[in-house]
Amino acid sequence: MFELARAKDAVEEMDSPNCDPTLLRRTYAQFPLVNRSVARWHRLYADLIVNQLPTNRPATLLDIGCGGGDITIMLAKRALAEGINLKVLGIDPDERAFHYARDAGQRSGLPANRLEFRPTDSSQLVAQQAQFDVVISNHLLHHLDEQQFSGLLADSQRLATGRVVHADIRRSRIAAVLFGAATLPLARSSFIRRDGLLSIRRSFTSGELARRVPAGWRVEERRPFRNLLLWEPAHAV
Repeated sequence: MFELARAKDAVEEMDSPNCDPTLLRRTYAQFPLVNRSVARWHRLYADLIVNQLPTNRPATLLDIGCGGGDITIMLAKRALAEGINLKVLGIDPDERAFHYARDAGQRSGLPANRLEFRPTDSSQLVAQQAQFDVVISNHLLHHLDEQQFSGLLADSQRLATGRVVHADIRRSRIAAVLFGAATLPLARSSFIRRDGLLSIRRSFTSGELARRVPAGWRVEERRPFRNLLLWEPAHAV
């Protein structure tokens, strides 16, 4: 089967400042369902995050480009349930995402010493000399142009004292077919289906991603149709 060509210049509906606000909020509301099915951060937490968290002091985690905040909230709840003293900060420069995530965080019942959202980006945290035990992002890489992509990786290395985990979609025709079929019931209620299919076309194969990153970063494939871009301080040149 021929490889699905990358649609690097396409723009997703929810990235438009003039998109329908009702459909946008519904999209944020549907993210938890989709992310539980495809992103599988419960497994990534167990495999790649929890062993990076210190036990002799409060731990910190940064979620860059947190969108509606569902993964940020889930990780904070998971750590709390396991008795781990972790504060999770979710950041997104899009004010619409920030307001939705902040409200979702308030509804979650998590205290301020466990969860926070800010309308900012990684470069501003670097300027503030902030640091975190773990830095993550979900479905962010394919949204970035080359300059933004390089900036994210450089910022992540400055911000993380431990592991960086950038998780994204791995482009394939099969992924597009399966996602299109699974999300057909959501086609008219939000941007999930149309933007999700576009995200698949904008995303990287594992080979493309490996060729794009500097030394010290590594790419790992995960099921279903996932790329992980990983970095640890010991790998820095």
